[in-house]
Amino acid sequence: MEVKIGVQHAPREIVLESGQSAEEVERAVSEALAGKSPLLTLVDEHGRKVLVPADRLAYVEIGEPAPRKVGFGAL
Repeated sequence: MEVKIGVQHAPREIVLESGQSAEEVERAVSEALAGKSPLLTLVDEHGRKVLVPADRLAYVEIGEPAPRKVGFGAL
């Protein structure tokens, strides 16, 4: 699952590939925005944790991972 996180006052977004399902990511975001957790905590596919303060979230985009093309070819 590809997750893009926009952080307030940051020029770039955080992009990670997570092994979590879309429902799990959505639940974590909802809990962080509802104030149940001060941090949005996600785990990427390599087991690394990404922690973002809930009050700094600008947006979270949840989507399927896009296949990456390698090499040259016709579009």
